[in-house]
Amino acid sequence: MPGSPAPIGATIDQGGVNFCLFSRTATGVELLLFADVDDAKPLRVISLDPVTNRTYHYWHVFVPGIQPGQIYGYRVQGPDEPEQGLRFDASQILLDPYGRGVMVPRDYRRKSVPRGEDNSARAMKSVVTDVQAYDWEGDAPLRHPSARTIIYELHVRGFTRNPNSGVGDLTRGTYAGLVEKIPYLQELGINAVELLPVFAFDQQDCPPGVVNYWGYAPVSFFAPHPAYSSRQDALGPIDEFRDMVKALHRAGIEVLLDVVFNHTAEGNHEGPTFCFRGIDNPTYYILESDPIRYANFSGCGNTLNANHPVVRRMIVDSLRYWVKEMHVDGFRFDLASILARDSQGHVLPNPPVLWDIESDPDLAGIKLIAEAWDAAGLYQVGSFVGDSWKEWNGRFRDDVRDFFRRERGSAGRMADRLLGSHEVYAHKQREAEQSVNFVTCHDGFTLNDLVSYNQKHNAANGEGNRDGTNHDRSWNCGIEGPTKDPAIERLRNRQVKNFLTATMLSLGVPMIVMGDEVRRTQLGNNNAYCHDNELTWFDWSLVGRHAEIHRFVRLLIESRLLRNIEDEQHRTSLSKMIERAHKSWHGVKRNQPDWSEDSHSFALCVEMPKHKLLFHLFLNSHRKPLEFELPWLAGGILWRRWIDTFLPTPNDICDWDSAQPIPEFTYLAGPCSVVVLLAQATARHIPERTRASH
Repeated sequence: MPGSPAPIGATIDQGGVNFCLFSRTATGVELLLFADVDDAKPLRVISLDPVTNRTYHYWHVFVPGIQPGQIYGYRVQGPDEPEQGLRFDASQILLDPYGRGVMVPRDYRRKSVPRGEDNSARAMKSVVTDVQAYDWEGDAPLRHPSARTIIYELHVRGFTRNPNSGVGDLTRGTYAGLVEKIPYLQELGINAVELLPVFAFDQQDCPPGVVNYWGYAPVSFFAPHPAYSSRQDALGPIDEFRDMVKALHRAGIEVLLDVVFNHTAEGNHEGPTFCFRGIDNPTYYILESDPIRYANFSGCGNTLNANHPVVRRMIVDSLRYWVKEMHVDGFRFDLASILARDSQGHVLPNPPVLWDIESDPDLAGIKLIAEAWDAAGLYQVGSFVGDSWKEWNGRFRDDVRDFFRRERGSAGRMADRLLGSHEVYAHKQREAEQSVNFVTCHDGFTLNDLVSYNQKHNAANGEGNRDGTNHDRSWNCGIEGPTKDPAIERLRNRQVKNFLTATMLSLGVPMIVMGDEVRRTQLGNNNAYCHDNELTWFDWSLVGRHAEIHRFVRLLIESRLLRNIEDEQHRTSLSKMIERAHKSWHGVKRNQPDWSEDSHSFALCVEMPKHKLLFHLFLNSHRKPLEFELPWLAGGILWRRWIDTFLPTPNDICDWDSAQPIPEFTYLAGPCSVVVLLAQATARHIPERTRASH
């Protein structure tokens, strides 16, 4: 039957399936139905008539009797004229750009077969799904306020793949395996997981001898990655992903997806053809002035033409699908600044795709987080377009690292990052939560390696240690790599706690990375994208080995979310209270902060009379102890020690109720330490000279 041009993709409808594919430049289209993903020949080939099965640029057909789980693909005919940007090859099986499921044959090979040779047995294929055939049991988005959100970036496979995870053999490294570890996330206090890419991707998009582990190589923007499912039937990955989301929501944990709309796994002009390139190359990609080659603002060989009307629609449709049908709570956009480029690669002042995303009513209220830069040098931290977008604050990462390794001029920048990066975001007049604060992410050193290595050690990647950044702003604390020296280990523990304290107490949305809470190491590899092994997996033995750090993080999160102040629990957070409070800067002497180039310390006093709380925080990145004067409190009120990263556990952090009184008028902060004192008092207990602002 002729079928309909809407909706795009494969849609169950009245006893069959409507298939629709966009191609402006194709001259013919064939729909192929397969009995099994490994079959060398299709079960049925349906040729679409360019008169009866085409409306405008949409090719469509309705096939009665098709059921969910049907495996299919396309062959698309058209001119093979790379010099004109056209790369049709009618011998290649192509994925549906809107396919909700992807299956990978056992004999899949990334390298394309010779032109004209049938690749049916080796090609990835799409799967027909019924998006309504799932019982969500009343599940709904959690919509945690940003001020009360703690983001934990994790890799679905790496989180439970290690045999010591305690997860069953059949579910290790899967969506189902993650579900088994939800109690761990709850105990830690996490209420939002940011999953590294789960869109179906090409694991072979990498140099020979390694694998694409991170997943920044999408082949579909609608299908969950099938290898992360313990169920390998056609519909298993979709339902298992939904089971995971539903279970995380029941535990009070939001699900954010790291999404890649800047490039695909088809690579550069020498790459394979398995979808977009063979359907409508000049529509889906930004081409150079010589159309044979692809613009490469992503650093991955090609760049998606995100502001083309058809591609814009696909991106927004993808986001709607993951929100409405898969119930995710938000997205982190990889290299989001690419979405600000037009078809020639020029930067647009008001990129249509970004405003389409922001203004779409189906996406209202979800979390939108931009990695506001790209691989071609466009850097938009503090200037990313839109009203509701939050940003990965790369300035926070760099300046916090610089402060704790004692870089000149870093004290003033550190102070600004602590209070929401006013220097970066004040012009937008936005809440502090526009800034997503992190010290580490998947890309670069882990937190343990940040304090253990001065240089990257990427030889295992097979690229002569040339890959990965050369500017990690790290400090190895005196010895490169692992050591049994107890003094070095104490210093590293202290530095890890310093970074975690700065992240959790700064105004903004804090993000930590899987395993940083137990000092997970990648042995100095700062670009471990190609390792699916113990180097990148979560080593669960570290939870016991570094219980001191784990406890520290858990109590930090508990305090940030005010779980020890019952009447505030559902209304605000410590970060929001600090944002609204009166603040004053100090040095080792009260009211005398030192912002000189050679300063490596400062103090901050925060007064919250409404909550009858005061905090006095001082940071000392000197390698010697410093004695700080304390603000004097009237009425016999004493400061009490909540955090001192110089002290061994359990004195490094405590519950507020257990905080020890400080009878002196000064406090000795150890070298390379962060101290936070608190007092239960009101403004009338503080002399006016102490409350002077700076």
